[in-house]
Amino acid sequence: MKKIVIVLFVLFLTACAKEDTLRVGMDLQYPPFETVDAENTPEGISVDIANALGEFLGREVKIVNTSFSAIIPSLESGEIDIAIASMSITEQREERVDFSNPYVFFKIIGLVNQEFATANNINSDTPMDKIMENADTKFVGLASQISTSIPEGYGFDVLEATEKASAILSITQGTSDIFLMSGEVVAQANKANPDTTMIVWSPVSISSIGMAVQEGNSELLVKVNEFIASMSEPGGFNEQLQNDWDAIIRESLVNFGIEFYLNE
Repeated sequence: MKKIVIVLFVLFLTACAKEDTLRVGMDLQYPPFETVDAENTPEGISVDIANALGEFLGREVKIVNTSFSAIIPSLESGEIDIAIASMSITEQREERVDFSNPYVFFKIIGLVNQEFATANNINSDTPMDKIMENADTKFVGLASQISTSIPEGYGFDVLEATEKASAILSITQGTSDIFLMSGEVVAQANKANPDTTMIVWSPVSISSIGMAVQEGNSELLVKVNEFIASMSEPGGFNEQLQNDWDAIIRESLVNFGIEFYLNE
């Protein structure tokens, strides 16, 4: 009888620990938002936001490294409690999960093959809508992401890549002409390949980024939205992000700091 009581007590403590831990899913290969340090410890803007949310909720945070395509299935199966993963709010995704209000905004800009840009008189200020008028433009995008869905919405066939590095390689080699992606990805790719790529800064769209929870988890969603509302208040967490990340962002985006993401 004593052993049974002990087992039940251990199971109770385990259940309580699981309840107190906020399991946050993100794909740790997208700096400066989701990445790891030299010791493979999660770090980045999204990690900081996740930890601040955990403090707001009074819950310990566990970062769960999950490939981007598996994040929604992980929410549906209950393997994670919330996704803070630079995930755009889309109608298709809203059919499967519940999104919070936006907490950051990604300007979707273009990494362009330099030879294609020169041949078509494209410079860094060329409006992306004008570039989209060229029906022969070859796009590459990541599967199940807006880098594919946006050009498809304009009627283009898109070469789908399974990972970011493959999409960038397609641009540098000239297999594709344009890769539409968020600012930090495009800027870092251009910095690594300055002779074969250029950046078109005019956004083709502004993507609202939300936190996602399992469909029907209204209790958590209400608290998450309260936290998001507090972020932009005087003394809110956005000021901490400004202090911690503005200089780092400017190293990549040159003319822009953290406000590039915080303001619509």
